[in-house]
Amino acid sequence: MRCLVVNGPNLNLLGTREPDVYGSTTLEDLHAMVDEWAGAMGVEVQCEQTNSEHGIIDLIQGYDGDAIVINPGAFTHTSRAIADAIRAVATPTVEVHISNIREREPWRAVSVISDACVRTIYGRGLVGYRDAMRHLVNRHSVPFETARYGPHQDNVADLRRGGGMDLVVLVHGGIWRQEHERDTTESLAVDLAIRGYDTLNVEYRRLGNGGGWPASGHDLLTFLDFVPQLDLRSRRVLVVSHSAGSFLSAWAATRSATPVALHLAMGPVLDLAASVDADDPCARGSALMLASGAPSVVAPGSIVTALLHGDADQIVPVAHSAAYAHHHGIEFHRTGCDHFSVLDPTKPEWEWARSRLGALR
Repeated sequence: MRCLVVNGPNLNLLGTREPDVYGSTTLEDLHAMVDEWAGAMGVEVQCEQTNSEHGIIDLIQGYDGDAIVINPGAFTHTSRAIADAIRAVATPTVEVHISNIREREPWRAVSVISDACVRTIYGRGLVGYRDAMRHLVNRHSVPFETARYGPHQDNVADLRRGGGMDLVVLVHGGIWRQEHERDTTESLAVDLAIRGYDTLNVEYRRLGNGGGWPASGHDLLTFLDFVPQLDLRSRRVLVVSHSAGSFLSAWAATRSATPVALHLAMGPVLDLAASVDADDPCARGSALMLASGAPSVVAPGSIVTALLHGDADQIVPVAHSAAYAHHHGIEFHRTGCDHFSVLDPTKPEWEWARSRLGALR
């Protein structure tokens, strides 16, 4: 796959421009990072930067590759001409913003370009460029259709048909925050679809965008109840969750009318009070959920549940999973990985997870 990465006005000043917002990494450093990420994904990448609107439009119109990543800078909020250029060439394009534009000045939250793009990634720092390319690679690899299960804009799930062996529902984490979306679990969905599973990569309302408790939990419950309406040939429903998504999955799976044959929770948040007490990176989100009435712990009930957690996890302490598994008498696979390695289908942790799913056949 060939990908163009375009940075707009003032991004040439990365490293010196508002380092408290954009960090100390220079544009040259960013381009080197993009080259490295692209190489690991097998992507041929071209990086460009211009301060002019017509320069961005010329780059978009003149590119004959497969995909585009664009950080339009301040043109995000004004340039319908750039949006029209993206629509005109019909090249899948992901809009990227380094900072969380939804939590800064109100005018920054308005993008006239996002509707022309296949996805907008924001608030993840420089790794947003990596995530944008990864999403475009996944789109290129296995086609999908998006199903709507509710009225909110985030009540959607991407369906990849792998042959109807079993259906795997993937529920992403991200401390229930709005900047973390379903693209984070997308590589797993693609890997499973290639191996014959149907996959549904689900989105839900998150903190800052109508989510939290009980909204996010109710979205997952509504979604699981909706699954039979898709009339898939899959034999069983399996749930694979990550991080904070595991709490929602455990709660919804024990209440849904749709039978769940297995819940595989990876690096899971399953005890909100323990997170708050440990003051880990999930503590603030866990406290907000508790303050809104969420239960501290959700028991697995009769659903077969397995936990996968790494000793190097700096986001969710592995001790939380060890205690949960011991208390509820469930399977616990302890490994040496960090919080995000489980989301990489090339890692041995995912090989174990995949074998655990296959053990149900």
